[in-house]
Formats: sequence, structure tokens, C-alpha cells
Amino acid sequence: MISFVNVWKRYPETGDVLRNVSFQLKRGEIAFLTGHSGAGKSTLLRLIAAMERCGRGQILVDGQDLSQAKESQLPYIRRKMGFIYQDYKLLKDRTVFDNVALPLVIAGFGHHEITRRVRAALDKVSLTGKEKKYPLALSGGEQQRVGIARAVVNKPPIIIADEPTGNLDPDLSAEIMFLFGQFQQVGVTVLIASHDISLITQLNHRVLKLDHGQLVSS
Repeated sequence: MISFVNVWKRYPETGDVLRNVSFQLKRGEIAFLTGHSGAGKSTLLRLIAAMERCGRGQILVDGQDLSQAKESQLPYIRRKMGFIYQDYKLLKDRTVFDNVALPLVIAGFGHHEITRRVRAALDKVSLTGKEKKYPLALSGGEQQRVGIARAVVNKPPIIIADEPTGNLDPDLSAEIMFLFGQFQQVGVTVLIASHDISLITQLNHRVLKLDHGQLVSS
């Protein structure tokens, strides 16, 4: 589902940020991406999302070679991915329904299908009845679940989560990880960037560890 083959990424001001990184994530696999601050985690996620291109090597996402993809193809490639962020990135002036519906609106879905999918996604994350509320009226855990509903409403085969439990207490973090496990059961591939070593050690998932741009364990 995601494959890195001898991937290098260099920035002129900082030099090599990723160095000869190779790994594969299978369909329906959950993995943690960890490492010290500046290890290259955010760069690796941006490469998967085709927000940046690698300098050398090959990146395949669902069989597509990102290095060969045209700019016009990138929005369609990104629709195969749902993105979840530590700071939620919700539109504060839009309701929960509108926030979750946004990927479907962009993709051109009709009103009835949008309504059906949004309500199903909110039910999946236990937010039924909250669709008319605004993000600031919700707790941090609820806002993160809105972000998860938005990420999965388009039924992507890949979820990329960047520090999704960074602002949550241990109980809420466990709830979020339980949701990821449910998505895995229906064949979704989940990659989670996290500094939370205690959370990672509690769960029996693969760990990709970066150290100064090199993959030192997988």
C-alpha cells in the first residue's frame, strides 16, 4: 500500500533530511512512525501526501509512483488518504457536519450522499447528535474525533495521523487508538507519527524509527 525504496530528501538549507529510507506497509497494517524532533518524520509524511517530492528513490502509494505523477494527478492521489492532525485543523466557523462534509463537497458528491456519509462517519466516532455544534463547543477529544470522521468520510484506503493523541489524556488516547484498530479491521492502512512512547509500547504494532533521517528500526 505504501512503499519507500531508497528514498532521499535534501533541503538546501539543512542538507539531507531523509537518507536511503526503505520500508513497506501492507494493506490493513497499522504502524507507528517515531523518532527525535528533527528526525524526518514530518518530511516523510509530506512525501507520502505528495506535498513534496523526494530527491532520489521511489515512493509508491497504492501502486502509483509519486515521482512519476503529474501535478494534475496529485489531488486524486491525495483523495486516497485521510489526514488527522494534532491541532485538529477544524474550521471554527463551520458546524461539525460541514467540517466532516468538506472532502465530499470538494470531490463533488451530491447532497443526499454527503448527508448519508457524514452521519455514518459521525456515528462511527460516537458523535451522533453533535452535527449542528461548532468545534469550540466540543471537548478536545470530541474535536479530534471530528477530525477522524472527516478523514474517513471519503472511505480512503490510507490514514495518515500526525501526533493524533498529542493533546489528549491517556484515556482519550486509548479511545482514538481503538478507532484506528476498527479501521484496520476493514482493510485501511494506518501510519501514525507519535512521540508517545508509553502509548506505542502498550500496542503490538510495527514501529518505524527515524534517527537523523535514517530508518534505524522497522
